[in-house]
Amino acid sequence: MKLAIVQDGLMCRAGGEQVALCFHKAFPEAPIYTQCYQPQLTFPEFKECDIRTTWLQNIAKTDDVMKKLFYPLGVMAMKSHDLTEYDVVLMSGTHCAKYVKVSPHALVISYSFTPFRLAWNPESYAQYAESGWFVKKVFDLVLSRLRAIDFKAAQRPDHFVAMTEETADRLRSAYQLKKPLKIINPPVNAHNFFVSDAPKPYYLVVSRLEYYKKVDLVIDAFNRLGYPLVVVGKGLQADEIKARASSNVTFKSGLSAQEIAEVYANCRAFIFPQHEDYGITPLEANAAGRPVIAFGAGGVLTTQIPVTDDPAKATALFFEEQTVDSLINAIEQFERIQHRFDTTFIRQHAEQFDETYFIEQIRSFVRSTYQQHYQPDQMAIK
Repeated sequence: MKLAIVQDGLMCRAGGEQVALCFHKAFPEAPIYTQCYQPQLTFPEFKECDIRTTWLQNIAKTDDVMKKLFYPLGVMAMKSHDLTEYDVVLMSGTHCAKYVKVSPHALVISYSFTPFRLAWNPESYAQYAESGWFVKKVFDLVLSRLRAIDFKAAQRPDHFVAMTEETADRLRSAYQLKKPLKIINPPVNAHNFFVSDAPKPYYLVVSRLEYYKKVDLVIDAFNRLGYPLVVVGKGLQADEIKARASSNVTFKSGLSAQEIAEVYANCRAFIFPQHEDYGITPLEANAAGRPVIAFGAGGVLTTQIPVTDDPAKATALFFEEQTVDSLINAIEQFERIQHRFDTTFIRQHAEQFDETYFIEQIRSFVRSTYQQHYQPDQMAIK
């Protein structure tokens, strides 16, 4: 079979890019089509791949700029990718991947993380949630158009693959899907992380600094607690978050893979305050043997084992409300029981989500659906 991989963009180091990299490992001969690619901004392994970008590559030099140009330039750019020569098109993304041109006979599989957040959940963006009445009305006019074109493009894939049952339900609801939908949990590269014998006193956040990530909630909590906190990441809300932080909070960005592994391994615990569709970072913390303090909703319900009676058989401590008081209560509870967590148990739990399993599941799913899509006597899988 002749297969192409499609990814929204390769402009940062996040879960979508990890999935695309695993697609490459499953099908190493397949080219990767994307909007824009900046090697210094994403995983270095992509340098060994056949990356094919659009003309938007000449304009968008950062992830933020690429996202701001999504409509209409990003849509137009991805439509310029002609993939009609491929038997199978394997997509990874939420917004742009599904606009490429494909053959009407091709098998199209979309690994979709969630319905396009800006179109279907604009309240999660500060630019929308905090805008005035008139600006919000203008936003709504544009977003109604985005929903329409996003919905139409979402009818093209023959199969959807979702991260969790929760995100599968969102995809079914937004896109009115009647098509098959497979659940395959996203991967963590457990081998990239190590367990430290002597963690340090700081707590850790690794996140894009965006409104819906709730990093400001963590800052407010640690301003009151006074405990050391390290925040790794950048984003549209970075200046605002840094301005409200006390001297016990340290900000880092642009870390190498080794530096990321070290900052995970040496933290006291990882803080995860958002309602995330899935969330790779808690599993990365687990791969370093570190427990997670998380808002108990969304993807962590799939990936984490919360404390009940025995912390030695848990990977996380959940808090129930996205409030400063609720998070502080959870941190204070963690301070009392932290010595009872078992780093070996936590590490072994993360290994169950390792990319080796994901790659095999994706490879098997693509091959089986290919056989169903094309008559075996007409084509043979190479």
